[in-house]
Amino acid sequence: MRRIEMPCVEHGRLGGGGLQFERVQQREQDRPVGLEEGLIQTHWPDLLRTAISIREGRLSSVTLLRRLGVNSRKNRLYRAFRELGRVIRTITILQFLSEPELREQIDVMTNKVESFHNFSDWLSFGADLIGHNDPVQQEKIVKFNELLANIVIYSNACDITVAANQLAAEGYPVDPEDLATVSPYITENIRRFGDYVLDLTPPESEPDTRLDLVPGALFPPSA
Repeated sequence: MRRIEMPCVEHGRLGGGGLQFERVQQREQDRPVGLEEGLIQTHWPDLLRTAISIREGRLSSVTLLRRLGVNSRKNRLYRAFRELGRVIRTITILQFLSEPELREQIDVMTNKVESFHNFSDWLSFGADLIGHNDPVQQEKIVKFNELLANIVIYSNACDITVAANQLAAEGYPVDPEDLATVSPYITENIRRFGDYVLDLTPPESEPDTRLDLVPGALFPPSA
């Protein structure tokens, strides 16, 4: 078993000159953690087969977690996944500390994910907690909520596109950089407690999903 030595624990903070680190005393829980490298090598084919099964839809993540949750500490596949996760987590932390561009990208993506979650939580009215212990039912509720959120986001994006094209057609300048700051997570135009009507009839006309900020430049009118 190879032991990874961590020389010390450092805490980072943002200052005027960028990311600065302050050296602190090593705590009891920060002692070096052993990495069972042999488990990863021995069970590497099993890890690949499990990942491919999930990707191909032959094994659900719920079923895998349920299997690994039984006597997990005695399950060698669970321990192999745990060691692999430690390796990936260590590499990610080192990249995060050494690459400012990666930190900025992670911050942007985190804000987007949090905005989507806040929007989907706003649509999921009725209870803050899922009242089912069945993992299958829990997964259905989460997926249906995300489906509803994506439908509303698509509708808002279409409305924004129509409004921007109309302003451009009337001669108002529309800056693409300004338009990029407009979020589709709009709630003022949604009647959350209104009637939900499921109409499977195809619309008479396709929604306008193309931006034409300079009329006729990107999509000339057909003769």
